Amino acid sequence: MRRTVFNEDHEAFRETIRAFIEAEVVPVYDEWFAAGQAPRDFYYKLGELGIFGINVPEEFGGAGLDTHKFEAVLYEETSRAGVNFGGSGVHVLLALPYIKMLADDEQKKRYLPKFVSGEEMWALAMTEPGTGSDVAGMKTTAKLSEDGTHYVLNGSKTFITGGVHADRVIVCARTAAPREDDRRFGISLFAVDTKSEGYSIGRKLDKLGLRTSDTAELAFVDVKVPVEDLLGEEGKGFYYLGHNLASERWGIAFGAYAQAAAAVRFAQQYVTDRTVFGKPVAHFQNTKFELAACQAEVDAAQAVADRALEALDAGELTPAEAASAKLFCTEVAHRVIDRCLQLHGGYGYMNEYPIARLYADNRVNRIYGGTSEIMKSIIAKAMGL
Repeated sequence: MRRTVFNEDHEAFRETIRAFIEAEVVPVYDEWFAAGQAPRDFYYKLGELGIFGINVPEEFGGAGLDTHKFEAVLYEETSRAGVNFGGSGVHVLLALPYIKMLADDEQKKRYLPKFVSGEEMWALAMTEPGTGSDVAGMKTTAKLSEDGTHYVLNGSKTFITGGVHADRVIVCARTAAPREDDRRFGISLFAVDTKSEGYSIGRKLDKLGLRTSDTAELAFVDVKVPVEDLLGEEGKGFYYLGHNLASERWGIAFGAYAQAAAAVRFAQQYVTDRTVFGKPVAHFQNTKFELAACQAEVDAAQAVADRALEALDAGELTPAEAASAKLFCTEVAHRVIDRCLQLHGGYGYMNEYPIARLYADNRVNRIYGGTSEIMKSIIAKAMGL
């Protein structure tokens, strides 16, 4: 289909990324899959390629752009190859917006050059064992010391993508108790150095999908966090989180669309090569109809994802529009990938085939970043219901 979201710069970037994936990722991806994570030194390669600095101001070593379109190309190219870049997506899509929005000049000078090079990988820690979508229910605390030089962090987090390799983690913690009329009050954000005493990584979680993306439990026991690592104003953390949810949900939506498009590509290749009853599976009417139906859904998801991308870049993507895009694209991907796996027959269930890994990877899209049910609630509220 004719698209208008990308220009020559984006397509040149696509060629570079495609060649990089073929040379640096595809040959070793099975090793990453078996290990359950991408190796730490891979992130230095992404830094050298300039991926981490696209949206970072030039004074800190970045390209100084303000767009999510290069991230969109990354989603499409990694999905096309049936790979992912470990926890690097969190580093760019989730952590960077908070640094750019909340860090003061001194903090940016400390954080961003190492962010761009991959020397310091970042993650975001919101979810706790007892609180998922209900962020306001978090129990982790950060109490200011008597001398006012640091906060003392105590608590735990779970499902933290990039948590194993992270050098800094944006931790959401309570600096004050919630008010009776405002449960969201009292949450603050901290850029926590993972080498701090009392900071520990628990289990590297054994996930259904996204096997090469390290996801961990984190624990904090009397961790001293310098006041210089408070991001933004104390007590406003919940509102900062809400500000960046639209971009996170766009990322999930666009990634889901890209996965669905990749699934159709994998299935088309397979049914063209696979012979049954003396002829390629692609020659059967059912195969043609299934793939045609899937392609129609992918075309619709692409249009929704592209529209959300344009709105995001223009600073106009509303929470309800982001929720709608996430809900639609993730549900489409769920249906399309399942049907494309079916066309693979028994081989579709084997992890050596990218469709099997894609099937497992895709499932979390309807859970993280807010479940499909939460998306429906947001949309309904915007409708006045």
